[in-house]
Amino acid sequence: MTKAFLYLGLFLFSCTIALAQGRDGFPVQTKIKNGTIEGLYDTKTGIQKYFGIPFAKPPIGELRWKAPQAVDNWSGVKETKEFGPRPIQRLVFGDMNSRSNGVSEDCLYLNVWTPASRNTENLPVLVYFFGGGFVAGDGSEPRYDGENMAKEGIVVVTINYRLGIFGFLAHPELSAEAPYKASGNYGLLDQTLALQWVQENIAAFGGDPKKVTIAGESAGSISVSYQMASPLSKNLIAAAIGESGAGITALAPTPLKEAEQVGVEFLEKFGIKSIVEARKLPTRDLYEMYNESGRFGFPVVQDGYLIPKSLTDIFNAKEQAQVPLLLGWNTQENPGMAFMQGLPYTKENFITKVKQAYPNDFEEVLKLYAHETDEQVAYSAMDLAGDRFISYSTWKWFDLHRKNSDQPVYRYLYAKLRPPLVDQSLETGLAGGTSRRTENTPPRPKDLGAPHAAEIEYAMGNLDRIKEFAWTADDYKASETMFKYFANFIKTHNPNGEGLPEWSKATANEENPPVMVIDTASKEIKAQNDARYKFHDRFYGNNK
Repeated sequence: MTKAFLYLGLFLFSCTIALAQGRDGFPVQTKIKNGTIEGLYDTKTGIQKYFGIPFAKPPIGELRWKAPQAVDNWSGVKETKEFGPRPIQRLVFGDMNSRSNGVSEDCLYLNVWTPASRNTENLPVLVYFFGGGFVAGDGSEPRYDGENMAKEGIVVVTINYRLGIFGFLAHPELSAEAPYKASGNYGLLDQTLALQWVQENIAAFGGDPKKVTIAGESAGSISVSYQMASPLSKNLIAAAIGESGAGITALAPTPLKEAEQVGVEFLEKFGIKSIVEARKLPTRDLYEMYNESGRFGFPVVQDGYLIPKSLTDIFNAKEQAQVPLLLGWNTQENPGMAFMQGLPYTKENFITKVKQAYPNDFEEVLKLYAHETDEQVAYSAMDLAGDRFISYSTWKWFDLHRKNSDQPVYRYLYAKLRPPLVDQSLETGLAGGTSRRTENTPPRPKDLGAPHAAEIEYAMGNLDRIKEFAWTADDYKASETMFKYFANFIKTHNPNGEGLPEWSKATANEENPPVMVIDTASKEIKAQNDARYKFHDRFYGNNK
């Protein structure tokens, strides 16, 4: 009887493995630097997929809060057919639809999609950093799936990196023990090590290490700006794409001493007397302590190592990666209510909020943001909320690179409104995904523009993988345009191609540089609102 159960168990296990492999795949092996891995060759699409490849030692035990260490070699064949665990996090942005195998501190895995045949070499490479405010997300989300981009002849890599307290805690004891005498930024260092892994291993997947484009959205875009600026990684990339975010005002770096003090105060609050003691704590304790603290992550650190100076100083000194850059932002990066804080959209209320936010500059701000009618106020509140949140910092990145590089820079404005949700009992999150609306909660106000993070599935050609929205022919048209622009840029460092509206690069000193407005019918215009960003440049003191 026991044997029968054993055989039944083995049979069910083998069935599960077969289902995991999919009906159209067979195992395929590849030799990389550390050993042999086994992924899946999808005969339906021609794409080979390797999920959950370790690129660093698990950052646990004594390696918690240390720069990532290169992974050890292994013997035999390592199965890489399932996404590795995602970094420790709460679901703070609605349902991010992760496909990962659980949640763990042991999270430093990456995924590869490649169209290469056995003789293919020197393909362009895309490395995509997920967004989520450095507190959430992972490389397995369907909107980042690399299969459709791989069909365009591109090797696609998505990576995991540490988040929250595990990825960004700074502390004097951690700085003292580090060979570079700083702490924090572990999540960004994970990204850097992944880029080094790509240099050493991507040829095994048909990729060219000299043709690596890095891209990301929100915190992922901020990561791209940091990796472009960092002396550790700027020579590992050939081009960059930024979607909504740069580390200039949004998640900008904090001085090391200040970040260390944040770490000291956090541990002291919970009676933790040393890093030795903190490293011995179970994951659960740190997770619960972080949640109880009410913090939104820990600061990025100007550590003198990964980030030696502010991004503004690095770019102004022309010390960043001198590579082509494509970047932009969305028309509704933040809802207007984020600025109005519940007040109705009236002229009087808008003036009141502007005076509160800009007591010394309110007259200039009121000239820049129309507010005569309630409709104008609604749009201006949206614009101002988005500029303060992330649009200005992305513009500043654009302005710095075009003025301090001879490489092409392309700027977009993403404007496609999303269709309704399939399930009307759900509502969209602020950074992607959805959550269920409780019965007594009024619906969120109607979007007046394209929300933060809305463009990801369009840009990556993944509308069909996102089931929450009732996609229309217009959505697929907008997606085809953005997807082709991105694929062309990754392959040639120029987004232009057959059947696409012409997209001009920006030159250094144009007052109204070209902007590609991406929508159902995309078109190039001259920048119309840069006076807003120049005001914020002065307001934040970045115009020196």
